[in-house]
Amino acid sequence: MIRVVVVDDQAVVRMGLRTLLDSEDDIEMVGDAEDGRAGIELIRAERPDVVLMDIRMPVMDGLQALQEVTAEPALDGVRVVMLTTFELDEYVFEALRGGASGFLLKDSEPADLLQAVRVVADGGSLLAPSVTRRVIAEFAGQRTPAAAPHPELDRLTEREREMVAWVATGRSNDEIAEALVVSPATVRTHVSRAMIKLHARDRAQLVVFAVQSGLTVDDH
Repeated sequence: MIRVVVVDDQAVVRMGLRTLLDSEDDIEMVGDAEDGRAGIELIRAERPDVVLMDIRMPVMDGLQALQEVTAEPALDGVRVVMLTTFELDEYVFEALRGGASGFLLKDSEPADLLQAVRVVADGGSLLAPSVTRRVIAEFAGQRTPAAAPHPELDRLTEREREMVAWVATGRSNDEIAEALVVSPATVRTHVSRAMIKLHARDRAQLVVFAVQSGLTVDDH
């Protein structure tokens, strides 16, 4: 059973998500809160698998709450997905850099939202390739004009660096495998090793590390 907490200051959003999540056999919404501070207390009490967190809230906003969750060792297994009204919200890249496992539009199709919860709970990548590419195009060049290599980057093999760069293009393991003419299992192995070496919480954070380190691939 995937246990979910929703933190959003809009009662109608919380109610709608509860109705949707509780309609599934494998998902249980174990609580909701209307601001970041109350959300932190709820997350500490429930230790959910996934948190759906609004970015803009009173008392404590979603970014501050995210920082507290990711900084607390006891909550290391909690995956936070940021909820936003706009696909390219100005805080999205900051949220990913802070350890969010991705983000969702509040008006996402119900099936897409449920799939996102399952993917994140399973440790996968929530960011759709097209969305990932737009996020990088919109924010990476503007906010990190000068590459700031990850301190552990030198630990990666040449192949691992290449795989991390491909991950940052927003492609799935299968798509990367097809482009490089290797097996998906090979891609998965290299990506997993790179995540361990760079201490990436998940694939979304690996994208951020790649962007900040200036890793790129030749798509031509």
